[in-house]
Amino acid sequence: MARVAYFDCFSGCSGDMVLGALIDAGLSVEVLERALSSLGVPGYKLSAEKVNRSTIVATKFTVTMNEAGVQPSRSLKDIVGLIRGSELSQKVQDTAIAIFQRLGEAESVVHGVPLQEVGFHEIGAVDSIIDIVGVAFGLDALGIEHYYSSALPLGSGSVSTAHGILPVPAPATLRLIAMSNAPIVDCSVQSQPQGELVTPTGAAIVTTLAGFSRPGMTLEQVGYGAGTRDYGAWPNVMRIWLGEETETVHADDLLLLETNIDDMSPEICGYLMERLFAKQAVDVWFTPIQMKKNRPAVMLSVLAPRHAESDVTQTMMRETSTLGIRVSPVSRHVAEREAVEFESTMGQARVKIKRVMGNMLSIHPEYEECRRIALERNIPLQEVYRIIEADARRHLAD
Repeated sequence: MARVAYFDCFSGCSGDMVLGALIDAGLSVEVLERALSSLGVPGYKLSAEKVNRSTIVATKFTVTMNEAGVQPSRSLKDIVGLIRGSELSQKVQDTAIAIFQRLGEAESVVHGVPLQEVGFHEIGAVDSIIDIVGVAFGLDALGIEHYYSSALPLGSGSVSTAHGILPVPAPATLRLIAMSNAPIVDCSVQSQPQGELVTPTGAAIVTTLAGFSRPGMTLEQVGYGAGTRDYGAWPNVMRIWLGEETETVHADDLLLLETNIDDMSPEICGYLMERLFAKQAVDVWFTPIQMKKNRPAVMLSVLAPRHAESDVTQTMMRETSTLGIRVSPVSRHVAEREAVEFESTMGQARVKIKRVMGNMLSIHPEYEECRRIALERNIPLQEVYRIIEADARRHLAD
C-alpha cells in the first residue's frame, strides 16, 4: 500500500510550517541541510526548535541569513537553474520545479506579465527557495507517494508584500486556490484569528501536490509545524498525518485519459511519464498503434483520480503535441499490498506482498534493492531475486 500524507491546515499553511511538521514527524535537519547545500546558495543557516502554540508543542523551522542584505529578485528560469544544477534526485527536482511553476503561473495572472518575466521578489528569496525545495526533499525522504489536504482557511485583514499592502488572502494565494478548485473555510465562522493564514508558498505546495479529501489510512505519525505568530488561545500550527493508505479508489473517483500521438519524439515519453506521476497519475502507459495513412504512432493512456483531472490534462497538453484528450470513468479491483523490510542473508532487503481477503498470494523483491546487491556481489540478478524471496518467506513464517 502507498504511503500517504494528509496536510491538516486548520490554522493555515506556509512553507516553514510544512517543513516544521515534516521535521516533527521524523525528517532530520542535518540530512535536510546536507541535501540543500547542493543548491549552491550561500549565506544561511537552518534551525528547528520546539515551541508552544497555545496548548500544543510544535516544531518551528527557521532559515536565518548569515549576511545582511536584500535578496535579489529571481525569475522562474533562475530558480529552475539553481534546482537543476543541484545534486538532488530527479524526483525532488521535478516536484520543486512543479511547485515554483504553479506559483509563477499564479503570479503571472495576478500581475499581468508573461510567466518568464515574473519577478519572484520575496518568494525568490533564500528562505522560500529552502522551504519549497526542502518540502520536496522531505516528502521524498519520508517515502510519501500520495498527498491529500484539508480545506484552506481564508484568513482576514491585510499583508505587507514587495507589491505593497495587499488584502488577505494575498492575490497569488487566492489565484492558486482558484486554479485547483480547493475548498475553503470562512475564518469568521471558525472564530480564527485575523491575519494571513495561508501564504502563497504554502498554497503553492498544497495545491500542486494534494487532492482535497481525507484519505482512508492507517495513521503512523503526526507532525506539528508551528507558524511564526503566537495567537495565544488559538494554536497556530499545521499538522501532517503520515501513514499507509487503506481505501481502494472507487469507480467514480478514477478516470482514463487517452490521446493518440504520431508527431512527437520518443525521447519525450520517459520525461512525460515522470511528470504525469508527479501530478498523481495512478498509472501511465504507451501502446503502439497505426493512425491514418498507416502511420506508426503511440496511444498515451493515463489512469488518474478525478480530483487530479485538471493537472493531468494540463500536463498532457503542455508536454505533448496532442490537440485533444478522451476522458472516461473506469473502475478497477485492487489487491491488498504491503511493503516489508527485513534482514536477509544478503543484507537489508525490501519485498512487496500481495494479499487478497487477507491471504498472501505472492512476494516480489524490490528491483532497486536486488540490483544493488547483484552489482555489489557480482551475482546474477535473477539469483538475487530467488534468494531474497526465499529469505522473505522464511522471515514471514517466523
